[in-house]
Amino acid sequence: MLCGISTNIGVETTAREAFQHGYNQVFITDAMTAITPEEHEATCKYIFPRIGKLRTADEFISELASPINTARYPKRTRRIPA
Repeated sequence: MLCGISTNIGVETTAREAFQHGYNQVFITDAMTAITPEEHEATCKYIFPRIGKLRTADEFISELASPINTARYPKRTRRIPA
C-alpha cells in the first residue's frame, strides 16, 4: 500500500523500485498529492495502472474488512535475503 507526498516524484520512484523487486502494490490515490492536480492525475492515469492497483482509502479499507481474496491481493512469494 503506497501513499504520500509528491505523487509523481517520491511515491512514483518508490513504486517503480518496488515493482522491480516483485512487490504487489496498491496505490491509495486520495492519500497522496503532487504540486499540481495535473501531475497527480498524470501519474495515476499513466504510470500506476501499469505496476499496481489503484484504490481510494475507503475502497482499500472496505477490501481489508472483507474476507481475504487471494486473486485480488495474492501473497507475495519472493523471498527477501536476510
